[in-house]
Amino acid sequence: MSTNKFKTVSLDQMIDKHIGKPGTERREAFENELRIDLLGNAIKQARKERNLTQEELGTLVGVQKAQICKIENSVKNARFETILKVFDALGAKVNFNVELNNNKLPIKI
Repeated sequence: MSTNKFKTVSLDQMIDKHIGKPGTERREAFENELRIDLLGNAIKQARKERNLTQEELGTLVGVQKAQICKIENSVKNARFETILKVFDALGAKVNFNVELNNNKLPIKI
């Protein structure tokens, strides 16, 4: 009879242990980075669903293919205005939530 030497833990428990508890500076940075990656992936997915190449999307937005590639892979260095133009060219509706003093302020762009 074999015994399992490994303990099953949730993803949240692993992140708490290795990144930090919610509210800590390191955890906040990790979660912000994750959101940025998700935004880039959303742009890439929407582009592919519309059967557009990076070059074609770049032409619609008025930027080079390389800029679209950078946005899809890391929006950290992209201008907010360019990201909005990308979503507009893709026909995507963009909603942001801003939280101020624990009150969410919905913003539609």
